[in-house]
Amino acid sequence: MKSQTQTQTEAPNKKQWSLQDFEIGKPLGKGKFGRVYLAREAKSKYIVALKVIFKEQIEKYKIQHQLKREMEIQTSLRHPNILRLYGWFHDSERIFLILEFAHGGELYGELRKRGFLPENKAATYIMSLAQALAYCHEKHVIHRDIKPENLLLDHEGRLKIADFGWSVQSRSKRLTMCGTLDYLAPEMVENKAHDYAVDNWTLGILCYEFLYGVPPFEAESQSDTFRRIMKVDLSFPSTPCVSTEAKDLILRLLVKDSSKRLSLQKITEHPWIIKNADPTEHKLDEVTKGSTEYMSALLLFPDPINREVRMTLQGSYLRVGWSSCEPQHPPSLPHIFQQALEFTIQTMYCSTHSSIIMIVVLNKDNRVLRHFIVNIIHPLT
Repeated sequence: MKSQTQTQTEAPNKKQWSLQDFEIGKPLGKGKFGRVYLAREAKSKYIVALKVIFKEQIEKYKIQHQLKREMEIQTSLRHPNILRLYGWFHDSERIFLILEFAHGGELYGELRKRGFLPENKAATYIMSLAQALAYCHEKHVIHRDIKPENLLLDHEGRLKIADFGWSVQSRSKRLTMCGTLDYLAPEMVENKAHDYAVDNWTLGILCYEFLYGVPPFEAESQSDTFRRIMKVDLSFPSTPCVSTEAKDLILRLLVKDSSKRLSLQKITEHPWIIKNADPTEHKLDEVTKGSTEYMSALLLFPDPINREVRMTLQGSYLRVGWSSCEPQHPPSLPHIFQQALEFTIQTMYCSTHSSIIMIVVLNKDNRVLRHFIVNIIHPLT
């Protein structure tokens, strides 16, 4: 049966997707409510993940409202460390979510394979999460379920928050107990009102788990885990060896009084993060920060010469694709953008599939107006 339109509230000129628009590939995973498949959009050949959710399961567990909220929240978010939800559609039996494809899979798999992470890798992930959550909080979104299973890695190893099933958009405190037991903040365990600070607590849990391989309050029974969380019964094993600075960050986050937990901004400024986090990630975050509005304006100026150029905004990254050129001969970037400005272009990364370049936008007096990153996606063959 042909898929119906996505939602009745969408703009009339927005693309109405159907299953016929995609070539379906291998299964990527299976969950309680459906499955995820690798897929390719038929016209552009753009690779995505297609999440198939069965309506029968949604109705059985009465989570229609939760799913709708998750879709609305994730669709509205644009950040390099948040998995994009491009759109959705449905037929009589299923709901299809069109998601960004994260080639590296779950962070959970990497953690289980390694046992624990080196401090530089852990610090880079915590830095990325702090920045992504700060963005969410600015949008009044509380995630409430950050855990390794909900974190994905792209083809460059960049972390992506992937599941917003327990997220809520609210300016006021919440009362619903939700999330995963080992990662719950004390105020949630005690059924008290909670706010954005529950996400800060979870970063402390994750930092500990990244470095030691297990969550800090893990116990044999659920009641023992609850008790340890409420008491903040925290200890640091002698092995593996973890630095004093890392322990300090964890202690500043796993604080029972939510108002005294380290802020997300202070996390990014913590000595352990500054010392250990990957400077490349810092650089990319810095040059793309605040560029979204500028790049959105650039989307209004398509290349007047090569009509096959396609530009889409992903987080703070402008992705440029084309279909009429060979991968070795991309379209002229100055023709894609406004002619009144001059550009200094520096290649930062190049492969057979994509090229990442940094563009420094200058005025006629060679004054720097803006830095931003462009990721050129080569056509798939």
